[in-house]
This record gives sequence, structure tokens and C-alpha cells, in this order.
Amino acid sequence: MPDLLIELFSEEIPARMQGKAREDLRKLVTDGLVEAGLTYASAGAFSTPRRLVLSVEGLTAESRPVREERKGPSTSAPAQAVEGFLRSTGLTLDQLERRADKKGETFYAVVEKPGRQAAEIVAEVLEGVIRNFPWPKSMRWGSGSLRWVRPLQSIICLLSDETGAHVVPMSVDGIEAGNVTEGHRFMGIGRFVVSGFDDYVVKLKRAKVVLDTAEREAAIWQGAQNLAFAAGMEVVADPGLLTEVAGLVEWPVPLMGRIADAFLGLPPEVLQTSMKEHQKFFSVRNPKTGRIEGFVTVANIEAADGGEVILKGNQKVLAARLSDAKFFWENDLRVAKAGMGEWVEGLKAVTFHNKLGSQADRIDRIAALAREIAPLVGADADDAERAARLAKLDLRSAMVGEFPELQGVMGRYYALEAGEKASVADAARDHWRPKGESDSVPVEPVSVAVALADKIDTLTGFWAIDEKPTGSKDPFALRRAALGVVRLVPSNRTVKLVPILQTALTSHVAYEIRYRTTAEAMRRIIEREFENLSEAFHNQYGQGWERLFSDVYPVLREDMWQSELGQGLFDKLLARQLDWIADVASDLLSFFHDRLKVYLRDQGVRHDIIDACLAMPGNDDLTLLVKRAAALSETLKTEDGANLLQGFKRANNILSQAEAKDGVEYSFGADVKFAETEEERALFAALDKAEAAISPAMQAEDFGTAMAAMAALRGPIDAFFTAVQVNSDNEIIRRNRLNLLHRIRAVCSGVADLTRIEG
Repeated sequence: MPDLLIELFSEEIPARMQGKAREDLRKLVTDGLVEAGLTYASAGAFSTPRRLVLSVEGLTAESRPVREERKGPSTSAPAQAVEGFLRSTGLTLDQLERRADKKGETFYAVVEKPGRQAAEIVAEVLEGVIRNFPWPKSMRWGSGSLRWVRPLQSIICLLSDETGAHVVPMSVDGIEAGNVTEGHRFMGIGRFVVSGFDDYVVKLKRAKVVLDTAEREAAIWQGAQNLAFAAGMEVVADPGLLTEVAGLVEWPVPLMGRIADAFLGLPPEVLQTSMKEHQKFFSVRNPKTGRIEGFVTVANIEAADGGEVILKGNQKVLAARLSDAKFFWENDLRVAKAGMGEWVEGLKAVTFHNKLGSQADRIDRIAALAREIAPLVGADADDAERAARLAKLDLRSAMVGEFPELQGVMGRYYALEAGEKASVADAARDHWRPKGESDSVPVEPVSVAVALADKIDTLTGFWAIDEKPTGSKDPFALRRAALGVVRLVPSNRTVKLVPILQTALTSHVAYEIRYRTTAEAMRRIIEREFENLSEAFHNQYGQGWERLFSDVYPVLREDMWQSELGQGLFDKLLARQLDWIADVASDLLSFFHDRLKVYLRDQGVRHDIIDACLAMPGNDDLTLLVKRAAALSETLKTEDGANLLQGFKRANNILSQAEAKDGVEYSFGADVKFAETEEERALFAALDKAEAAISPAMQAEDFGTAMAAMAALRGPIDAFFTAVQVNSDNEIIRRNRLNLLHRIRAVCSGVADLTRIEG
């Protein structure tokens, strides 16, 4: 079986595209080969800045012959039908077979396709892959029609077997496939011939190219650690940067430099971000001081001077970058020490959304909401409101303007410089979190209050203007915000979402009324409400609402509804939106439940268990929902829990059928004095014991105890159904037993809606 080697050699491929390009090449080629009838043992894809490589081992030498039979129309069918069948098969009438079946005689087409050589198939597949490769961005050069990420220079397409290596004949836009490549741009050994993948890898390394990305990453990391260790320092881990840098070099040579003393006073996050974003440097930390004092850059060449000139050039550029950062930092500190009033005013001119107001409007809403949430999460209300008012101010800072990823981080520094409490400053940093599934969640009460307020204001705002996620589209990252709320709700606090959502929605409605009511809308409002206004207004304006409008509207616009008349109108308008607010809050709660399902499924809780808990009252308390779902999940994993579920379903089915048949509800009057068997009496006693345990446990939100008490019913219920016939001929006994089944349903349904559990 031959092995296949493909190399697509080009100018530099952007590092961010290489990972996906490797996988695309592997999948597209191997899928194409398999679809054409070839099989293979294994395939591996590789990349460097100048090449994409695929190695396929154990490829079959040719595809198998294919014999395909297709049933056609009846021999008595109209001529048009027969002609259509002939066109679809590519055969002539005399090539069709006639076969008898139950309905008469039918045409059959037998198409035989001979096997094809691997080289023919590889050439066909590879040309199609190259011409249709899914680069995010591609370019065309010269006079050809081929598009590639950067100009494609050469192609290796080589099949190797026991007889030797053979070039697959193919050409793409004048580029002929061959068995020749080249190594490093500067340190290479010129063009060279390869005879297979192993030979290719060895010769590439001799030509100063490390083919495997993982090997380049390991070399970079090990070299950087060695340099830092020798200087008594440590490299700050950054997996994303490591992958990116490995995609920039074919022969990595780590070099370490020092940061000038003039810049060591900058916050470490500033130094890290500036070096990473602008120059792809790894930060080096002094473990004794905790400061970033050095950097590691990765060259793509072994310099004769050991990299001294490279380092000098990098340090010169770094000094210019850090000079800018230092200027931003010092300018921002001046504003922070003055109380950040300049930034407060600046946010009034920054639009958050054209229907939701400015960032300043948003801060007012978040501050009010944080004050409401604070006592629910154990935070001081004044601190929460203060933190909310400061949390977004760094958006106007020069540093965050240069490095948006530092928002929050810089906010903490500026808040501390302004003399704020540590908890308030920490909330300015942490209220953005969690930014993703892998991000940690703040736990300090003030930070939690502001983070919840921030995310809930965002969600309620976009729900209020009907900008919800649809399908895969979520331009405002609302799913991430909702999942953040799910993760933020403290595990030891009761936080009911619906009242919070309604409060937040009321703020959005109030904004809409105050700032987006037009003159025409105001005219209609005053006309409609004129009869309900006070007698004093009627006397003053002589029963004329038109005069009232002309006098009052400019005042309302000027004092933002603070007049007596304006406040009265505002209250009436707001009251009319209460039903709408309740409906939107309910819809948004369902969205939170969807995110909670995703969150719990990732933790191993089945979807039907989540549904069983969501069906219970109080499902806007996410903390209790999580506790209930976890307890039910653990209970159903036990033998008693699983068997109890079957007993419950049996009881529920019998009871539901009897109630449907009799047209009554059997929900009262089960009496032990009508019990005829010991098993029946034992079930009465077990239900009494379970109710006595479950009721206080549920009040104490001790779902584990409640579930255990419910699971203990398994034995008595099993014994009851084994010994007792529910539908007795004695109507009194039958009714008593059906009422007893209702007690089973009521006791179990008090813990979770078990009817929603599958199995």
C-alpha cells in the first residue's frame, strides 16, 4: 500500500489561520479519497509559516470496481419516461435489461465502473481541494485564476511504495506537482528532492525547519524557561501566545531581554498586554518582587552574534511602545486622583445603544439595580452602588482606549488611586466576569452585586427593545451574559430573579417614557388623560387640553418629568406597562432556564431531571433549582430512587386512568381504617413518616433529606402493588386505595415533577 505526501508551499500563512487550515486539508483530502473509493490507515496534517503538509499512510493502490443496479420504469411505460431513465444512466435502450416482476416486465440498468488508480484519484481530489480551499481570506496574483491565502509557489504530491517514490502528475494554474521543496528562507540549503514523509521531515530539519507545530511550541517554551531560570526569573505562561508565535517561525530561537527601569513602575498587566499585542513577547516575572522585568522574544534565525542585534532592535521598539503606555498611565492617574469626574462627563457622550441611551444612562440603571441586589447577596448597598458608578469609567481612559482588553483591570487601579475602598475597586475589575465558560467567577459580595446588575441590565434592555438572540446569531452576546448570571448567583443565597428582572425592565420602560416620548405622543397622552387630571388643572386651563399641552410640554422636556403634572402622567404611563413587564420578565426567565439546562448538562445532570425541577414553584431561584436538580440526580442514581420512580409512575397511571374514567378527582379521604392488608397499612405509615420528614426539609431547602425520605417509600410502594389490587370490587375499598395513590403522587410531587422523568 502506498503512502501519500502532499506539501503546498507558499508565502507566509498568517499564524491565526494555520490550525484550521491543517484540519481542513486533512479532512478535505481524506474525505475526497474515501468518497472516490480509496481507504487509508492514518493521516496527519502539519503546518509552518510557509507550508501546509499532509501525510497519508496505508493508502490503497486503486479503488474497487463498482457494479450498480438501478430499477427503471415498466417496459410498457410511455416513451418519455424511458428516455428520462436512459439520460440519467447514460445508457442506450439496447443496454437495459428486461426483468419480470409482480407487476409485469421492468427495465433495469446495470452500470459497471472499473477501479481507478490511486494516482488518478489523488490528482483529481487535490486539484479540487486547492481550487476550493476554505481560507477566511485569500488572494489572486499574476494572471491566473487560482486564489490562495498567499501566492502558492510549489506543490509536492508524492506516492511512495516498495518500488520507490512517484510524483503524481497534476497541475494547478501552471504549477506542476513535483518532489522538490526548500527549507528555511535564510538558513536553508537550497532546493532539495524528497522521497517520502520520513525523508521529508529529516531533510527539512537539516534545512532549519521544524515541521511539527507541537515540537516548535515545546522548543519555544523550554528555551524561554531556560533563559528565565538562568536569570533567576520565570516566564508568565500564555498558551494562546505560544501557539501564535509557533506559527510565526520555522526555526524558533528564544532570546531574552530586560525592560528599562523607567517602565518597571507600570502595572504588570499593562506591560504584559503591550508586549503581547504589539510585539508577541512573552513576559518574564521576578518571583521576588512580582514585577514584570523582562521579556522573551522568539527569532526565526540563528544569528552569528547570538541575537544581540535582534534584541537591541526589539528593545528599541519596545521602549517606544512602553513610552506611550507610560504616558497613558500618567495621564489617567491625573484624572483618577481628581475623582474621575472628567470620565463621568465623557460617558454621557458615549452611546451604548441608540434605543437604550448612553453609557451614563446605563450606569444610572446599573447603580440602582446593584443597590437592590446587594442585600440579596450579602453586600453593602452603598458600596455596591458606588462600585457600579465607577465600574465603567475606565472606558474613557487612554489606557483602555489603547488596550480594550484591560477594561476593568485598569478600573481597579484608578479606583484605588481615587481613594476608594478595596471592595469597590475590586468590583470595578471583576464586574465583567465571567467573560466565558473558562473564566472564573467573582465571589466577593460587592463584585457579585455589580456583575449581576451589569448583565441583567444588558439582558432586560435588549429584551425590552426586542433584540433577542435568534438561531446562531447573538451579536450582543446575550447567551453569554445569561450564563454569567447563572454562574454568578451565590450557592448559599436565595436570589429570586423575577422581581429583579421586573425592576430592571421598569427602569428601561421609564427611560423610554422620559427620553423617547415625542411631541405628538405627548399630545395624545395629555388628550387622553385630561379628564383624569386634578380640578385645579381644569380650572387653570379652562377645560382646554390644547392650551395645557402648549404650556406643559416644553416644561416637561426641560425638567425631565419632575413637575407635578409630569410625574402624574409618568406614573399613569408606567402603570399601563406592568402587564407587559411581567410578560417580558417571564420570557426572559425562560431564556435563563435554557442557559441553566446547558450549564447543568455540562455537569452531568440529565435534561429530564432539569425539566422535573423547573416545573416546580419558585423556579426563578436558580440556587434552589441547582440544589434540587443535583439532589434528584443523585437520588435517581440509587437503586431505591430508580425503583421508586417506577412505583410512582405506576401509581400515577392507575390514578389518572381512574379519574378520567370516573370523572372525579381522588384527592381526599384515604383512611387507614379501610385498609385490608398489612402492606396497605404499612404504606399508610410510610407516607405519614415521609410527609413528616419532607415538609420541614423542603422548608429548610434541604433537598437531600427530602429526596432520601421520598426514596424510602420504594419498599412500601413495591410491597403494596405486589399484594394489593387497587380496583377492588368493593367501591369503598377502591376509592380509599385510589385516594392512597393520590397521597403517593402528592408526596413525590412535592419534591419534583416526576412525571417528566423518562424511563
